[in-house]
Amino acid sequence: MADTETSIDAQNELNDLRMSDAARPLYEHVKAFIRDVVEPMSEEFHRLGENKTDIWSYAPGQLEALEAAKDEAKKQGLWNFFLPDAETGEGLKNLDYAYIAAELGKNSLASETMNCSAPDTGNMEVLERVGTPEQKEKWLKPLLNGEIRSAFAMTEPALPSSDAKNVSMSAVLEGDEWVINGEKYYISGAGDPRCRIMITMVKTSPDAEPNKQQSQILVPLPHPGVTILGPMHVFGDPDAPHGHMHIKFENVRVPKENMLLGEGRGFEISQLRLGPGRIHHCMRSLGAAEKALDLMIRRGTTRVAFGRPLVKLGGNTEIISRARIDIEAMRMMVLKAAKAMDVLGNKEARVWISMVKAMVPERVCEIIDQAIQMHGATGVSQWTPLARMYANQRTLRLADGPDEVHHMVVGRHEIRKYEGGEEDPSLAAVWRK
Repeated sequence: MADTETSIDAQNELNDLRMSDAARPLYEHVKAFIRDVVEPMSEEFHRLGENKTDIWSYAPGQLEALEAAKDEAKKQGLWNFFLPDAETGEGLKNLDYAYIAAELGKNSLASETMNCSAPDTGNMEVLERVGTPEQKEKWLKPLLNGEIRSAFAMTEPALPSSDAKNVSMSAVLEGDEWVINGEKYYISGAGDPRCRIMITMVKTSPDAEPNKQQSQILVPLPHPGVTILGPMHVFGDPDAPHGHMHIKFENVRVPKENMLLGEGRGFEISQLRLGPGRIHHCMRSLGAAEKALDLMIRRGTTRVAFGRPLVKLGGNTEIISRARIDIEAMRMMVLKAAKAMDVLGNKEARVWISMVKAMVPERVCEIIDQAIQMHGATGVSQWTPLARMYANQRTLRLADGPDEVHHMVVGRHEIRKYEGGEEDPSLAAVWRK
């Protein structure tokens, strides 16, 4: 009886998806700041960059506009929401951050303006949790202050990196230095001239058990032996100056003190960053879906064809209805996953995280695609943000684990319940009776 009551209590707690009273003023503050500061700055930022000749730099005035908005965000206390540690962030629960991150996802510069943008968020969380005092002083401090940008180097061109055990870029300890050789690609953010540090997944212990072969090492940028071969284009777009870079490492030497947590603990570190990183993407994706629906309706109600507004042609009213229904369904799933992280812990909530990572980018892609269709040829042009929004969401179906991997996690969990195998704790509090 006691176990049943505990299970019911845990389930009731997981189903309470209300924003906390303490976070609500911050949420309203963020919405107002995006409206009053970020939106005008974004228009100016993009206007200044329209005619620049070097796509891998910022045009005069662009960074100044962005930094002014960042300074104002700091001044107003709108900074580092994603970190759960109250000393370095707002101390928000994942559930509360989910509401705020959805607002950040409505504007491409909002997250950076408040120092909550990937891949810096994941890198800061790793450094916060496992970095040495020296590593924190050198790299975490400037990242928390928004003074530099960072990258995370894991994916390799020669092997399917969706199975992280395949990561094979070598790091060999020679004296007091790690010597790194190999290639990485799709290293997001490495093209930004402000990028100064990469957390790099390498193979250090090829003879160890499979989950102990990889490690993560800090590689400063620029660095001798690190050569950016060029950007990987996403649907033909280099996404400059942020970039998703193809990088070659040739005898790259870094001090042995640059090892994170310890040799062979790369998978352990990945679990620290990938769970929160995956759900943060999904949180922001809700905002992108809301933005796409807003653009869809505005276009459909202001354009007339065949004597009627576009929203009243064909099945467009139903398309809008289904988009709203999907957004609300995704919102509930993301909030539930965030609450599971708060209640069960990140590791135990991994099935919930895989659920939303498999669901949200795919559904948001569909909504953006429908918004593009409502705009006609303009939808795939530079006159709306929809084309880049679609590219970003389609990429998310591959980034941080492809859809198939997350469906495998969820499917295995469900099957295990019927095979009489050992109970997976991820959802035990919910389905144990």
